[in-house]
Amino acid sequence: MIDGALLIDKPVGVSSNFVLQKTKKLLEARKAGHAGTLDPLASGLLIALFGEATKFAGLLLDSEKEYAATLKLGEKTSTGDAEGEVLESKPVSATEGQLREVLGRFRGEIEQVPPMHSALKKDGVPLYKLARRGESVERQARKVAIRELDLVAFRAPLAEIRVLCSKGTYVRTLAEDIGAALGTGAHLAALRRTGSGRFRIDDAVAMPVLEAMTLQRRRSRLLPVDSLLSQLPRVELDAASETRLRNGQALAMAALPDGVSAVYGPGGGLIGLGRAESGVLKPLRLTQVTEKG
Repeated sequence: MIDGALLIDKPVGVSSNFVLQKTKKLLEARKAGHAGTLDPLASGLLIALFGEATKFAGLLLDSEKEYAATLKLGEKTSTGDAEGEVLESKPVSATEGQLREVLGRFRGEIEQVPPMHSALKKDGVPLYKLARRGESVERQARKVAIRELDLVAFRAPLAEIRVLCSKGTYVRTLAEDIGAALGTGAHLAALRRTGSGRFRIDDAVAMPVLEAMTLQRRRSRLLPVDSLLSQLPRVELDAASETRLRNGQALAMAALPDGVSAVYGPGGGLIGLGRAESGVLKPLRLTQVTEKG
């Protein structure tokens, strides 16, 4: 069984699931998942998970994401990106200074209304399917955090920005909101994910490169399961405590940090995730195999 994570540079024009299934076949893996989808028009970092690593997808989904985005000012589209029909066109007279000032308004905690062209569901149906039928439903605004928002280049009508944001942030909506604040309108012309948590696009492998490798070389690119948990507090158990935890029992332990921790057994084998509260550790997500840390 193949266990681990692979950093892939997803190309434009295909779905995240297409890339995942192709990679699964190339690695001859049995179980696969990923830690955050990218739209077909977006490229960049896709974290593919195999075997036991799939159990920790939720942890990676919660991490901050970094994007390089290109905004086209002066055009508002039906989907908020380059795939949609142009609904409104305006001349672009905004200066670089005005753009920088507007970007400053979006740093920090903001509210976003999720777009209709998204995977969010209404009564079990993805919103993008409703949108394709010409339907629109009311969406509640959500709080997201824009940690960093920098102007990389501006040559009207195109503006390149770098975004570091919390989970659940729609860069497409951010592009539209920036255009509205400028008074020009805008849509997302291009998007590339450059980071997810501590993982960077520079360490990812492109699909053509992966395809050209031998099976052994492909598998050598896999990151170990416990590398996904390296930023968490570490708790170490003896053999008896490991057995109790794996049997679903809570453990009373001294000097235990509250919250989620990576839990290891004798010899550094990864047990999984535990959640601690008031000195009591409970199993959260456990592996079935022993991984060396």
